[in-house]
Amino acid sequence: MLVSGALSLTPSAGGIDWGGGRGIFVCGNDIPENYPTQINYISIDSTSNSADFGDALQGGLCTAGCSNGSRGVFGIFRTGATTYVNDINYITIGTLGNASDFGDAWSTDGGSARGLSDGSRGIFAGAIDNVIQYFTIATTGNTTDFGDLTSATKGNPGASNDSTRGIFYGGYDVSWGRINNIEYITIQTTGNSTDFGDATLADAGAWAGASDTTRAVFAGNDGNIDYITIQTTGNATDFGDRTTLGRGAAACSNGTRAVFAGGYDETTNKVNVIDYITIQTTSNATDFGDLYTRLATQAGLSGD
Repeated sequence: MLVSGALSLTPSAGGIDWGGGRGIFVCGNDIPENYPTQINYISIDSTSNSADFGDALQGGLCTAGCSNGSRGVFGIFRTGATTYVNDINYITIGTLGNASDFGDAWSTDGGSARGLSDGSRGIFAGAIDNVIQYFTIATTGNTTDFGDLTSATKGNPGASNDSTRGIFYGGYDVSWGRINNIEYITIQTTGNSTDFGDATLADAGAWAGASDTTRAVFAGNDGNIDYITIQTTGNATDFGDRTTLGRGAAACSNGTRAVFAGGYDETTNKVNVIDYITIQTTSNATDFGDLYTRLATQAGLSGD
């Protein structure tokens, strides 16, 4: 379910019954600072360039997304340095077309949030405030308060999960300083997050997260990739490197392969690179193809 970070898993991946083989990347910002509404898709188990899916109702940096395998939900858009739109959209992943209105976010200052889900409940968290919000994916409506992140996160943590636990990884603090803390929640409860450990980089910043049923992987600043075992607290371990120095990428997964798309390089130029890894190995990423244009800070999710 993904920001980008959200991911979804295949039915065959350890019995988890949401997700699938189509990866979705939503909105973001391109060159120059435009905010396209375009939605792109890929087939995760192949390699190719992305293709046009349709359009979101709202353009912007859209970094929170998740799915239940058939419906993809994404939203909370940033359209300027301090301009936020709390709209949430949804699509039917198996049918190409434009997005529909889902509802509104409970917190309006969420333009740098990330998303995850357990297949029924969607979670958005990590923004100017440290609010965690939740909703039921199969219905439409506004989000509800879940609790707070333990850190004063400003935005762009990596987000990933298994069937019970959600992980928020790194991000930026309220002064745009990079932070390396990892936190977790139990998705079907409500409450504040709990400390998990630390990322491999002290100045971790923006990450994109994906997972299978046991391991979560996160791609972040300097092109590095980390991994953790979701049900075991502790510090992250180095996985390898992306093919580009990307941060602010989007991610999705089919339960075996994680795909990372776009991002900023270290000179703040946006990239159109898509690359992939096999989650249960450790190695550098491999080229997958290209986005239709250079993009960063998109929502990522997957399904069928």
